[in-house]
Amino acid sequence: MKLRIRRMILTTAAVITLALAAPLAFAQQDTPGKPTAKGQMKESGKEVGKAGTSLGKNVKNGRVVRGGKQFGKHMGYAGRHAGRGTKQAATKAVTP
Repeated sequence: MKLRIRRMILTTAAVITLALAAPLAFAQQDTPGKPTAKGQMKESGKEVGKAGTSLGKNVKNGRVVRGGKQFGKHMGYAGRHAGRGTKQAATKAVTP
């Protein structure tokens, strides 16, 4: 009886873990549908807005360090988008 209950609990835990792992993996992917330089620059601006919002909310609740960390992450993503947009614009401008 104990073995059966233990097996049931472990099976349930495994199912819950696998069910939650898939959405987390999709959340880490880059934003699709923005292949143009203009789209990348827009996405960069949106990330800067998210950076300020997350910093403000965390500081308001007294979590200054967490706010700084989230701010840095969003600014990094914004820089990545801006760099990609600049690369695409420069490549298009220089291509004969």
